[in-house]
Amino acid sequence: MWIPTEHEKYGVVIASFRGTIPYGLSLEIGDTVQILEKCDGWYRGFALKNPNIKGIFPSSYVHLKNACVKNKGQFEMVIPTEDSVITEMTSTLRDWGTMWKQLYVRNEGDLFHRLWHIMNEILDLRRQVLVGHLTHDRMKDVKRHITARLDWGNEQLGLDLVPRKEYAMVDPEDISITELYRLMEHRHRKKDTPVQASSHHLFVQMKSLMCSNLGEELEVIFSLFDSKENRPISERFFLRLNRNGLPKAPDKPERHCSLFVDLGSSELRKDIFITVHIIRIGRMGAGEKKNACSVQYRRPFGCAVLSIADLLTGETKDDLILKVYMCNTESEWYQIHENIIKKLNARYNLTGSNAGLAVSLQLLHGDIEQIRREYSSVFSHGVSITRKLGFSNIIMPGEMRNDLYITIERGEFEKGGKSVARNVEVTMFIIDSNGQNLKDFISFGSGEPPASEYHSFVLYHNNSPRWAELLKLPIPVDKFRGAHIRFEFRHCSTKEKGEKKLFGFSFVPLMQEDGRTLPDGTHELIVHKCEENTNLQDTTRYLKLPFSKGIFLGNNNQAMKATKESFWITSFLCSTKLTQNGDMLDLLKWRTHPDKITGCLSKLKEIDGSEIVKFLQDTLDTLFGILDENSQKYGSKVFDSLVHIINLLQDSKFHHFKPVMDTYIESHFAGALAYRDLIKVLKWYVDRITEAERQEHIQEVLKAQEYIFKYIVQSRRLFSLATGGQNEEEFRCCIQELLMSVRFFLSQESKGSGALSQSQAVFLSSFPAVYSELLKLFDVREVANLVQDTLGSLPTIMHIDDSLQAIKLQCIGKTVESQLYTNPDSRYILLPVVLHHLHIHLQEQKDLIMCARILSNVFCLIKKNSSEKSVLEEIDVIVASLLDILLRTILEITSRPQSSGSSMRFQFQDVTGEFVACLLSLLRQMTDRHYQQLLDSFNTKEELRDFLLQIFTVFRILIRPEMFPKDWTVMRLVANNVIITTVLYLSDALRKNFLNENFDYKIWDSYFYLAVIFINQLCLQLEMFTPSKKKKVLEKYGDMRVTMGCEIFSMWQNLGEHKLHFIPALIGPFLEVTLIPQPDLRNVMIPIFHDMMDWEQRRSGNFKQVEAKLIDKLDSLMSEGKGDETYRELFNSIIPLFGPYPSLLKKIERETWRESGVSLIATVTRLMERLLDYRDCMKMGEVDGKKIGCTVSLLNFYKTELNKEEMYIRYIHKLYDLHLKAQNFTEAAYTLLLYDELLEWSDRPLREFLTYPMQTEWQRKEHLHLTIIQNFDRGKCWENGIILCRKIAEQYENYYDYRNLSKMRMMEASLYDKIMDQQRLEPEFFRVGFYGKKFPFFLRNKEFVCRGHDYERLEAFQQRMLNEFPHAIAMQHANQPDETIFQAEAQYLQIYAVTPIPESQEVLQREGVPDNIKSFYKVNHIWKFRYDRPFHKGTKDKENEFKSLWVERTSLYLVQSLPGISRWFEVEKREVVEMSPLENAIEVLENKNQQLKTLISQCQTRQMQNINPLTMCLNGVIDAAVNGGVSRYQEAFFVKEYILSHPEDGEKIARLRELMLEQAQILEFGLAVHEKFVPQDMRPLHKKLVDQFFVMKSSLGIQEFAACTQASPVHFPNGSPRVCRNSAPASMSPDGTRVIPRRSPLSYPAVNRYSSSSLSSQASAEVSNITGQSESSDEVFNMQPSPSTSSLSSTHSASPNVTSSAPSSARASPLLSDKHKHSRENSCLSPRERPCSAIYPTPVEPSQRMLFNHIGDGALPRSDPSLSAPEKAVNPTPSSWSLDSGKEAKNVSETGKVISPPVPPRPTHTASPARHTTTAVSPSPAGRSPLKGSVQSFSPSPVEYHSPGLSSNSPVLSGSYSSGISSLSRCSTSETSGFENQVNEPSVPVPGPAPAPVPAPVPGPVPGPVPSYGGGPEEPARKESKTPPPYSVYERTLRRPVPLPHSLSIPATAEPPALPPKPLPARPSHLENGTRRTEAGPRPRPLPRKVSQL
Repeated sequence: MWIPTEHEKYGVVIASFRGTIPYGLSLEIGDTVQILEKCDGWYRGFALKNPNIKGIFPSSYVHLKNACVKNKGQFEMVIPTEDSVITEMTSTLRDWGTMWKQLYVRNEGDLFHRLWHIMNEILDLRRQVLVGHLTHDRMKDVKRHITARLDWGNEQLGLDLVPRKEYAMVDPEDISITELYRLMEHRHRKKDTPVQASSHHLFVQMKSLMCSNLGEELEVIFSLFDSKENRPISERFFLRLNRNGLPKAPDKPERHCSLFVDLGSSELRKDIFITVHIIRIGRMGAGEKKNACSVQYRRPFGCAVLSIADLLTGETKDDLILKVYMCNTESEWYQIHENIIKKLNARYNLTGSNAGLAVSLQLLHGDIEQIRREYSSVFSHGVSITRKLGFSNIIMPGEMRNDLYITIERGEFEKGGKSVARNVEVTMFIIDSNGQNLKDFISFGSGEPPASEYHSFVLYHNNSPRWAELLKLPIPVDKFRGAHIRFEFRHCSTKEKGEKKLFGFSFVPLMQEDGRTLPDGTHELIVHKCEENTNLQDTTRYLKLPFSKGIFLGNNNQAMKATKESFWITSFLCSTKLTQNGDMLDLLKWRTHPDKITGCLSKLKEIDGSEIVKFLQDTLDTLFGILDENSQKYGSKVFDSLVHIINLLQDSKFHHFKPVMDTYIESHFAGALAYRDLIKVLKWYVDRITEAERQEHIQEVLKAQEYIFKYIVQSRRLFSLATGGQNEEEFRCCIQELLMSVRFFLSQESKGSGALSQSQAVFLSSFPAVYSELLKLFDVREVANLVQDTLGSLPTIMHIDDSLQAIKLQCIGKTVESQLYTNPDSRYILLPVVLHHLHIHLQEQKDLIMCARILSNVFCLIKKNSSEKSVLEEIDVIVASLLDILLRTILEITSRPQSSGSSMRFQFQDVTGEFVACLLSLLRQMTDRHYQQLLDSFNTKEELRDFLLQIFTVFRILIRPEMFPKDWTVMRLVANNVIITTVLYLSDALRKNFLNENFDYKIWDSYFYLAVIFINQLCLQLEMFTPSKKKKVLEKYGDMRVTMGCEIFSMWQNLGEHKLHFIPALIGPFLEVTLIPQPDLRNVMIPIFHDMMDWEQRRSGNFKQVEAKLIDKLDSLMSEGKGDETYRELFNSIIPLFGPYPSLLKKIERETWRESGVSLIATVTRLMERLLDYRDCMKMGEVDGKKIGCTVSLLNFYKTELNKEEMYIRYIHKLYDLHLKAQNFTEAAYTLLLYDELLEWSDRPLREFLTYPMQTEWQRKEHLHLTIIQNFDRGKCWENGIILCRKIAEQYENYYDYRNLSKMRMMEASLYDKIMDQQRLEPEFFRVGFYGKKFPFFLRNKEFVCRGHDYERLEAFQQRMLNEFPHAIAMQHANQPDETIFQAEAQYLQIYAVTPIPESQEVLQREGVPDNIKSFYKVNHIWKFRYDRPFHKGTKDKENEFKSLWVERTSLYLVQSLPGISRWFEVEKREVVEMSPLENAIEVLENKNQQLKTLISQCQTRQMQNINPLTMCLNGVIDAAVNGGVSRYQEAFFVKEYILSHPEDGEKIARLRELMLEQAQILEFGLAVHEKFVPQDMRPLHKKLVDQFFVMKSSLGIQEFAACTQASPVHFPNGSPRVCRNSAPASMSPDGTRVIPRRSPLSYPAVNRYSSSSLSSQASAEVSNITGQSESSDEVFNMQPSPSTSSLSSTHSASPNVTSSAPSSARASPLLSDKHKHSRENSCLSPRERPCSAIYPTPVEPSQRMLFNHIGDGALPRSDPSLSAPEKAVNPTPSSWSLDSGKEAKNVSETGKVISPPVPPRPTHTASPARHTTTAVSPSPAGRSPLKGSVQSFSPSPVEYHSPGLSSNSPVLSGSYSSGISSLSRCSTSETSGFENQVNEPSVPVPGPAPAPVPAPVPGPVPGPVPSYGGGPEEPARKESKTPPPYSVYERTLRRPVPLPHSLSIPATAEPPALPPKPLPARPSHLENGTRRTEAGPRPRPLPRKVSQL
């Protein structure tokens, strides 16, 4: 049975539980769970991360933790009772864990690893805290480390700043908002500006001395030197090095490491140097022999210097090498460091041994305790401490020091009877009063233990040596009296014995007779001469002698004068116990000299402060002793002395001695009667203030009043204790009188100099410190009243001295911070005075920082939930006094202009934040009663209105994102909670006072605007929060957006008819609210739109305004990233989605205006679909097709459905920018044309818009034209640029702007040059189908044709599409998908290449037009595309597959021609036709023949530098024939059965027969040409080809061709075809392969992917290389290899037969299906690895897209697009052939009669007789080279080989040219255009000219004018058919009117222009006179919509 748990409430999961049992709860290790019930080892509860899912789990999987339960029962809350830091750590680490993984995903490796280390550190620290074995201090330290790391991580991850108090998180509900603000600000400041340490320390570690010839021990002495003051500032760090230059005691770090401590910030400057002096210990001369002298001396070695500035960068200087220098003369040694610093190079040089000193230096910051913690390893290993010389900047009480510093300066000695100067060594001893040597009190430096004697270094032969060696003598105080220092002087001999001979001594006592120590300074000591054996042990013998030249003792004057030898030392005492000051001693011994008391008190002010504080207690005892002795006489003097001492402690140096004085007052002060004298003297001074001229001394007194009052109060307490409280009233009266004097002096206004105001300021600054003293003797209320009276006496006039005003406010501030103010009783008394002064200052906007601080402190004392009566009364007072002025102040501050350098309005030196916190605190404390009183306090509605407007404005300011730093979410949420509470109170006032007849639009508008921006705040968008953060916010505040939304709805309903005032103004703001993805909020807000539409309908009969505003706002908001899919559904769906509100559509359907409402909703929904798509696409980084397609979709929607011109133009420019970014220059130009079309050539002024300045319409249109021309130029679409050049030139001409006209003509000319000279790549075209519901709306279940990029082949395009749609599945077939695919929740892509079919054929068919020009018309303005799919119909003949091989040809019609404003357009219409096997065979042969002719022609005209393409092509055809290629057609179509069963195919069979014959003739001629040009090494191959050709002829039944050359159909007159005079020279592709233009008007392209397959018997039905393509009778024959069904559906199922139609040798390679592996890329059928097809053509080398000249003199049979295949038959030359090899050859005409249907007639050739027997071959596009691809192309024959030179015979050649590069699969002419029909080219067949007319029955009407190809009389007729301009658009019927921009079509002009005629005539209006296609009606072109210009 399940029992509710009592204690087991909270636990942590210690093992993951899958929850697979019924009702099981899935848990992961580390989850926290709340337990509700238990039963037999199982718990029931929920994981805190997902409290909605409850379930059961084993109790053993959970570790229970202590927790307290709030609100027991169904809605109980469990709070862990662990340390709050632990709780925070746990939750923070959970949040970090998720984000940490994301860092890895985002590749932010650096932060990922740093965070990982921090997380591990926190876990370790957490473990330490949990174990609970830490000491209190250590725990504090650990928590400090934890919180520092948590804050760092939160900052790095962009999480919120956590307010903390003593390392624990603070609940904002438990403290006042001002306190919360301060905590946040403190943490923020701490984060932003690290506090500068006032104390610094230098760590020095000696590594070694690097020197080439050491051999002696060394002493190294470090010290810090101030080069500015020319003195050392630190003690010395002394260490010894061994003979190798390494520290002598490496195991003792304190011997070679030191910390120079207590450097002030003033000492971190570049003129402070580290000096290093090195002394060697050895022989006198460095180079002396070892046996010269055994005695060792200290001798100078070298010096090194380093500026401390080098360390200020903060970097550790490891292994720094200092150069060591030596002075040139030893006498300069004492100042060598100064010379090096001053760079006096003449006085020093590098040591002879070129020594270098290796040291490690580091500058540390912070107090010494902090350094000990942070660098504990340094201290634990050991480090010596080197102090500063003397006391540090701050003297600490209790510091015990007694150090005497002696500097051995110099000496003056006589020669002593020698010829050379002496080598003097000084030895120093300390002798005590008993004459004994004091041991171990001479310190050389910090690294070395003290010694008992000192030996100076020796300077060679120097009678005036200068040493400047500093020593420290730490002699205890008790040893000081009677002790002296003795210096002995010895001459050091350099002889072998090395004796040291004593020749004199000096001494100096440490203390004088009167108890004063040796004064600081330099002392000249007398050198007393003595002999070597003189006994100095008996000190009494010489102590009576004089020791200094300044002190003479009676009779010895003469003796002193006689001595010339002197010795100088400098002494400096640093002692807390001894003094050198006589006046100080006199004062302390006042009782011995009573007569000197007055003088001593006067001299006290002259004594150094450090001397006074050393003896502070003694001094104070002395003063109060004198006061007790004779207060009348000395009272004033003692008072002044006391004031001096008190003020001395104000100095920062002695600031730390204040506690010493406090302790003295509390514990040692005994002056029970002193208070009377102190009050009397103080009152006397205060009374004199107003009269005194000089106020300095009085100000000193007032400054000291705090301690004076402390003495008064303590004295009175002592008196009361002693007397039992006598004279209490008298004392009260004295204090009252004193304060009355103060009030009088304070109330005086300053006249004249302002000295009085200075005294007032001094008093006020120290007065608040007196309160706590008065409280010791008086009641709280009494003191409060005294203070109130005193502060109330201040003058309130603001024009007085500003500095006094600031001091006055500071006094108020200190009062509020004082202990007195914390008491509620006193607070209520003081509050009015405080508020009064604050009000005055705020009104004047002065001292705002101080005002803010005071206010903050006022509110800090009022806790949030304080409901005591006193607090409520205080709030009453504050509201009445300050609320209004506070609002005004915030408005004033925030409206000030901000400095340009600051992006954030909120700056911490600014006070806005503090005032805001104060306002929020006040509002949070206000109750219903306060709000009611506030609203009742307004006398008129105008006052209330102003107040409401003011507070709404302030709230809008508070909501601004810049009000608080971005990570202050805690503060923002508190602020929002206060705002919404206040708004709920104030909305009642709005309803009651400003509705109906009192309606006020401004205040209601302000209210709604505030509500909207409140809801839209970023910090309230809970959807963006982490789950844990969202949960916390909802628990504490709920969703404040919903609350405010309900309030908006409620207020809106109250408006009634006044709603009309807010339509359409509020549509935008309300729409913004509804776009927030909060279901409840949406359901509350969306009905308001229904209401708006209803009211608008009532007012104006429609809701156009609502619609317009809705659409405009929707666009801007959605593009900002708001709104989602659910939102669209909410608008559109009939089913209510959430809550009680039905959807908008359902509400509308009940209205009378239902239709227009539903229409609006439908429009809005469709717009949202597009906007959502647009927004999603724009999130992508790179510009891709999705972005462009989406923008096009939106742009068209705005134009066609919404008629929103401004939005339309905006999106035109967005699209334009996208195209430019993607370098789609042609598309960019077409896009900009859309805007250009909206403008006219007028002078109407246009406003500034987007990036356009204010200008006339003409100027803008001119600018647009020039930009568009530039883009057409960059996109190599020069023909379009020419048209625009003409248009703009016409305008210049009309305005007689000949300068610009000239430029424009030159530009036009340059474009013509580019057409002729520059290479242009023909793009491939791809059909893409997007199927499935997961695609965006503008793509979903639609098919498009896309124009590929330059050099882009199918594989690249497929990969690009799959990259754009990474979740898409590539379809494996070209069949139309079924409905299941359409409705699937997935993305399917179907991609294959298609062939463009140009509309206009005339340019392409016209002779003499260079290919450079034709290539443009082949791939521009294309509406129609097609692709073929081969399949078998009926029974498949395995012996001959050609019999049943059909082709399904699909034509696609687009909504707009390509190229256009996008690279892809949607397919509008599909047409499918089927081609029979015979038609297929005809087309294959036609294409192959055409290819052969082209190659032969190119070879003849020497356009082909390499003959390999022709060789390959011939080899492929002839060799395939040997293998039975053409014979397969004979077997299939020339057999009796076929002819009888297909009587309707007679003409087609005849045509096929003609083509076979023609092919044989072409081959024969080709072989002749080949023989002429073939290189020698290819001769064997040529011979083989000739032999095989005869075999082929015999297999065809051809006996012999006519002998005469003229009979050959491919003979060229004059040996070569006529070359167009302006054709470009032939180009070569990089690999040497000649690349041929895609199509020629005179020829069909040869298109076989496997060139042999047109003839091969191995043809497969599935393989595209055999498929010929045919269109309906009015269309062109264009071979395009197409995919077979089986090859697409499964390449593995294809048989070898199916896979390749190549001959057996070619098929000997492994099957494609074996090589092909399925993958996502391959699933799109990589063209190189699959059976070639229209869908997957084999790509071609980009470099092979070259344009070649067109041979214009061809007399070959031409194919008219309107002819059917049989009607295109060529009249064969007379020759004999038969259907099978067994029959005799017969005459062709006879054969036609007997065996085949009649051959169509050929028109009579009217050319010259020479032309009757000759025809010219027109060059036709040859194939492309199969250079690339891992799978080698199939060879068409066994002898065909693959080389870079092969271009004609390869899979590539038969590859689909639908992909957009010149293709053999294309015919030269496309479908018949309406233009051709206009010039009387009917759909009746018009065959090309033949060499000899052969009369025959004509099956159809004979066409009219027949063009002549030989240049005869018919040529004018041919020229009648004008070429349409390249930019004109031929509209297609049933096509949506989104035409090519009108700007690119040239209207026909009635009159000829003034300039010479244009190269292209004006376009005839063929759309009116006829149709483009015979089967379709005319398609009118809509004129561009003219709308209001921008």
